[in-house]
Amino acid sequence: MPSEHALVRVHAVSRRKTFRWAPYLFILPFLLSFLLFFAYPIASSILMSFQHIEPGEETFIGLDNYRKLWNPDFIKAITNNFSYTFWTLLVLIPGPMVLAVLLNAKLTPARNFFRSALFIPALTSVVVAGAIFRLIFGELDGSLMNSVLQLFGLSSQKWLLQQNTAMLAMVLLAAWRWMGINILYYLSALQSIPRDLYESAKIDGAGIWNQFIRITVPMLRPITIYVLTISIYGGFAMFTESYMLWAGKPSPQNIGLTIVGYIYQQGFQYFNLGFGAAIGVALLGITLLLNLIQLAWFGLFRKEE
Repeated sequence: MPSEHALVRVHAVSRRKTFRWAPYLFILPFLLSFLLFFAYPIASSILMSFQHIEPGEETFIGLDNYRKLWNPDFIKAITNNFSYTFWTLLVLIPGPMVLAVLLNAKLTPARNFFRSALFIPALTSVVVAGAIFRLIFGELDGSLMNSVLQLFGLSSQKWLLQQNTAMLAMVLLAAWRWMGINILYYLSALQSIPRDLYESAKIDGAGIWNQFIRITVPMLRPITIYVLTISIYGGFAMFTESYMLWAGKPSPQNIGLTIVGYIYQQGFQYFNLGFGAAIGVALLGITLLLNLIQLAWFGLFRKEE
């Protein structure tokens, strides 16, 4: 029979092997979900982008789908997405930052009420919000926006039939829906700023504006980079808002066409799955490149000395 010492050694070796595999067992659910729901769809989309797909038949056509990308509809979709992303960044970064600072100030009355009220739109279905905004920006004289114009003696507008006013409607919908989320991000970041910095600045004679510029804004830099990153992605991934504003129909002269909308049109309405996959791969490349550029510009890839 094995000695007691030998049994202890076998048990110790067995425990070491168990502990060695334990980390891999813990990350296995994440790894499987990543491979199944992220890596596999991307690989399949890239493969499909080189194929012409018909029911029961897949034909390899090389780069033909990518050659067809440079067309007026795709260029229009890219232009709309760049414009939409630019204006949403202009509204949804400085606006929430300033509002978060105000809501974080102790002198602001009813702070908790405004925090809740500004967050409620984020809980609203984008389908419902899009339908409501379609009515607000209706072309009839009785629509809300036209009624406001008439109060100032201005003529009614066909908001969703013109390029600039249609873009205004999409940006306002995005601002209404996502303002509360970004405020929440900034509010959480403001809690981590030491109050001693502001007290020292007051002693040195710095006013509220100087404190905001020289302390608050630099200390909020990490969360600003995060908000900028997800906002770039959100700007180029926008689809439902545009789809609902035009009630699922093509917008006049493609003034509301987005890249994701173009993917939906080609892949699911015209059943051109290979070309739709090529558009998706192009969208992935554009968003990845833009985010890498902004992260490099903020210095996130530089090694700290």
